[in-house]
Amino acid sequence: MSWKENGLGGLVSQGLGTSMLQMPNIIRNPKTWIPPIIASAVTGPLATCVFRMEMNGAAVSSGMGTCGLVGQIGVYTGWVNEIAQGTRTAVTAFDWAGLVLICFVLPAVISVLVCEAERKAGWIRENDLKLPE
Repeated sequence: MSWKENGLGGLVSQGLGTSMLQMPNIIRNPKTWIPPIIASAVTGPLATCVFRMEMNGAAVSSGMGTCGLVGQIGVYTGWVNEIAQGTRTAVTAFDWAGLVLICFVLPAVISVLVCEAERKAGWIRENDLKLPE
């Protein structure tokens, strides 16, 4: 959602690094936090109720989101552990589609749409999401 201010470098640093780089901006304008909160409110129930995703790996992985792909690696590790334990036979295309949709596609789309609505309403202004250089 901060592509306008930060471009590709910001996308990579926040997407594969940590979204916490936005914390100073959130403190300055708490309304910038609304888009990812709404994205989480939508994707959380979809992840658990539709795709039956859960963290079966080490507890250290839970709650990390996309930070260095730790959350996604934790979900995959859980799948592998379930196969080893005999409680799962394979990782299916449905599993992979769920992971991609829940962790990347839906949060991006929802956050951008809500952010644009906030920009139009004047709640998020130009450079409110700019990362420090």
